[in-house]
Amino acid sequence: MKSRLLAAAAAAVIGVTAGAATFAQGQRASQVAATTDIKGKGVTGTAEFAEHSQGTGSMVEITVQVSGLAPGKHGVHLHAIGKCEPDFTAAGGHFDPGPASNTDPDANHPYHMGDIPNLEVGADGRGAMKITTTRVTLSAGPLSVFDADGTAIIIHGNEDQGITGAPKSGVSGGPRVACGVLMKK
Repeated sequence: MKSRLLAAAAAAVIGVTAGAATFAQGQRASQVAATTDIKGKGVTGTAEFAEHSQGTGSMVEITVQVSGLAPGKHGVHLHAIGKCEPDFTAAGGHFDPGPASNTDPDANHPYHMGDIPNLEVGADGRGAMKITTTRVTLSAGPLSVFDADGTAIIIHGNEDQGITGAPKSGVSGGPRVACGVLMKK
């Protein structure tokens, strides 16, 4: 019995290791990359995007580094239009080209394709995060951020509360305080 359990455990470790090695190889062979400078009143930073193959699909790694924000949590989203005007409303609603196709910031929340976890900002006003998502792509296709009107990344002044079907506006991060338009590398 012990040898069967040991063999099963060894097989599981080999399977996980092989999967991790395959993903690591895919990470080294980035298909498409994007970057942007993030700017707002007193806020500066960058966002880097890299798409990697994984089996039959792809994953997009997003790395954000900013300074000049108030300490605490800040909502971060990809928005439907690649424009950053002074108040950042030109970026439109959240990026959500899927079947719901809903650009109302709170209507399909937190399930829209442009939803990104909150950014934690320290007492020094600096924040950084690195996440991976399968909700968007950088390559051509229905979930590509490089559609006809582009895509912007927005950092909000408040925490994204992640409330589904919220009856009032503002629970997905409140005012837009910084913006960057995604550009292919």
